[in-house]
Amino acid sequence: MIFESPEARENMERSFELYERPIRILNYKLGAMLAGIFMPAGASLDYFMYGLEQTKTFFSVRVFSAVLLGAVWLALHYFPNTPHYRHLGRLVALIPLAAISWMIYIKDGAISPYYAGLNLIMLGSTILLRWTVKDSVLIFGLTLATYVAAVALHGQFTLHGLFFNNIYFLVVTGIFIVAGSWYYNIIRQSEFLLRYRLDGNRTELEESNQKLRELDEAKSRFFANISHELRTPLTLMIAPLESLLHNPAAGRMLEEHELLKTMHANAMRLLKLINDLLELVRLESGSTKIRPKPVKMEEFIRGVATAVDAVAKDKQITLRSSVTPEVGIVMIDPEKLERITLNLIFNALKFTAANGRVDFTTKAKDEWMIIEIKDTGMGIPPEQLPHIFGRFWQADTSSQRKFQGMGIGLGLVKELVEIQGGSVSAASEMGRGTTMTVKLPLKHPEPADLVEAEPPHDHFDPAEHPEAAQKDWISSLYRRAELFPAISSLQATMRPVETSTSGSRKPKLLIADDEPDMLRFLKSQLSANFEIFVAVDGQQAVDKAAQFLPDIILSDMMMPEKDGLQVCRELRNRTSTRNIPIVLLTARADEKTKLDCLEAGASDFLLKPFSLTEVLVRLKNLVDSRLYQKELYSQKQQLEAALEQIKETESMLVQTEKLAAMGRLSAGLIHEINNPLNYARQGLHFLSKSCKHLPEGEQKDFSETLKDVEDGITRVAQIISDLRGFTRQTKDFHATFELQNIVDTGLRFFSHVWKDGVQREVEVPAGLQIRGDANQFTQVFINLLQNALDAMDTKTYPAGARPSIRIHGEQRGNKVFFSMRDNGPGIPESIRNKIFDPFFTTKDVGNGMGLGLSICNRIISDHGGRVEVRSERGTFTEFILEFPAIENPDFT
Repeated sequence: MIFESPEARENMERSFELYERPIRILNYKLGAMLAGIFMPAGASLDYFMYGLEQTKTFFSVRVFSAVLLGAVWLALHYFPNTPHYRHLGRLVALIPLAAISWMIYIKDGAISPYYAGLNLIMLGSTILLRWTVKDSVLIFGLTLATYVAAVALHGQFTLHGLFFNNIYFLVVTGIFIVAGSWYYNIIRQSEFLLRYRLDGNRTELEESNQKLRELDEAKSRFFANISHELRTPLTLMIAPLESLLHNPAAGRMLEEHELLKTMHANAMRLLKLINDLLELVRLESGSTKIRPKPVKMEEFIRGVATAVDAVAKDKQITLRSSVTPEVGIVMIDPEKLERITLNLIFNALKFTAANGRVDFTTKAKDEWMIIEIKDTGMGIPPEQLPHIFGRFWQADTSSQRKFQGMGIGLGLVKELVEIQGGSVSAASEMGRGTTMTVKLPLKHPEPADLVEAEPPHDHFDPAEHPEAAQKDWISSLYRRAELFPAISSLQATMRPVETSTSGSRKPKLLIADDEPDMLRFLKSQLSANFEIFVAVDGQQAVDKAAQFLPDIILSDMMMPEKDGLQVCRELRNRTSTRNIPIVLLTARADEKTKLDCLEAGASDFLLKPFSLTEVLVRLKNLVDSRLYQKELYSQKQQLEAALEQIKETESMLVQTEKLAAMGRLSAGLIHEINNPLNYARQGLHFLSKSCKHLPEGEQKDFSETLKDVEDGITRVAQIISDLRGFTRQTKDFHATFELQNIVDTGLRFFSHVWKDGVQREVEVPAGLQIRGDANQFTQVFINLLQNALDAMDTKTYPAGARPSIRIHGEQRGNKVFFSMRDNGPGIPESIRNKIFDPFFTTKDVGNGMGLGLSICNRIISDHGGRVEVRSERGTFTEFILEFPAIENPDFT
């Protein structure tokens, strides 16, 4: 068990002791009672074992033990708070132990069958008395000691088999009770620890819950205060805006008028959001009051439908409303009913596509008024239906959601309906539509209510009552905010189509944003400096970036289809768009969002609200940097191409010079070696003729010696011939040659290696041909073979293992495969793609120039082939060469 600190451990142990005390006392009393009963009852055992006389002797001891046990029970019962309760508990076992040990001492000693009673005491005390390990060890030791003492005091003692039997079972029983007691205590402590921590967690949870309630109340107060505080500056913004919009004498330009309309629309949108939040706070705090009034439902429903009809027509949606006559006039809060119906209708219009339909019906059923808003929209998944009326809940919470909002509307509807004693439910079918049903109590007004509801007929003059006029204007403003839809028009959400650039020399800017007002504003403000392309979602942004390759992209963070982060990742993964600067616009100011933007590949990001001047400066800096990068990249490509050509030319010159030098050297060597070889052949011929003059017994040995010398001279001549052919510079790619001959020639150059213990396995069938220059392929084979031998020299092989090379060739279909595999140290994966680069080498300075494999790769490519490298670190390296097969090979 792990504790946070010694103090915590001490507190836990103290609590565990307090928890165990009443349980132990109860167990001690139970043990004392049972022992007090069965000790006198044991007289029956005495009678059958020893007869009546001995029973009388033992009975007094049994009764005395029962009396003592009764005293222990009384002490535990009447003095449960005694600090010595543990000692009293031990007496429950020690009293019977002393009595039975005395009986063993009096009768039979070592062969007494009453040792079983001692076993019973140990088992019973451990199981029943809830003892600690210390108590179990104590009773085990005392039991064994009293038994041995009773046997020893009984009289003359000899080692008897029955005594050993008794000792054995006492010891085994003692070990079992100690082990069981230890394990049982561990379990009890673990259970208590869990309960102890659970109690502590429960206390912490209660404290946390109290803090959460306090925070929730503080949050509600904050929302109420901030909503009130935001309403004032918003009202001061909206009033001048409406004055400017309705003042035709201002002579403003069309662009300025559009900006004013955008400001007014978004101010009204913000005011509606604030009103909804404030209403939620009132509902939560219980301060919302219901003000029922007589409402003519037919006029009310028609008025609501008329108010939202323009929005429906803009989205090309048919809106139908109807009220059954039996509904009539209803006592209800019209303000709250209007808010309920408007939220549900706007929700239906938002999720219904063009050419769809929304039905708005009201009917009476029993004592309920039922309002239904049925749409033909996209529907709601069944698993989400139970959650749609939750506060701030949204079906799509991702940054790629298509429909914006805060999830307030349906939660507000539910609470406004329930506070009036009603209920709201939803039924939906994916792809077919959704039906929202509101049930409210159907209460018809009394005649007195109708009289009170009649408006006064006095003439109202706003000039005489300015405060009342101001109040009416604010009420009208709030109602117009409720009627203001947070829905983009159908035309604004249509994807813009651009087929080509305008030919302008301005830098190309792609703006991606799903908010039509923001898109329109940015386009109008940035078009003077950039050629603008627009996208209304993430997918269109990716497509247009690939189509037009803009110089810079300005994208919103949250968009449908694909969010700004995914747009960044996709564009960074495409070669054509990888280097286009991307600036993300986001309303989130936390560090994680900033890091996510940078990790996704964004060049920069701007927080909303942003300064237009800052946007222009950042875009200009990134565009200038982009143009410089494009110029540098172009120059870099030219330099890289020139450098690659220089490397290739240098490698070919080095190879040509090496072969030319080797050719000159070999020509001199061939001339110098051929003359002595001719002399040697003539001498061998003369000696072979002289053989017949030798004694007959020596002729055989002499002939064999001459034959060995002749074979050596022939081998030297063959190597000289191979060297001459190898150094000859040819480029006959139309000739054919057998791979077996190339392998045999190459292996002869390394004949000393095979004598040093390097194993070789050659599997190249005779007649396997390819088309090309035999000398160049010999060069490839020797280079690969030399590299393999050099690599194996650097590896330390375990006992019994030897360096080995396997050479294999075969034809599969229209391809010829030639491979060389060694069991050397392998090639690290980090450099495997560099080994064919000119001048790349892992050897020490002076041991190679790094041109061998580069030249081999060039020769293989010139022959229409390719090379593949397979390797495993510490195990093997294999070069696999693939060449086109000859259609009609010449096997002659």
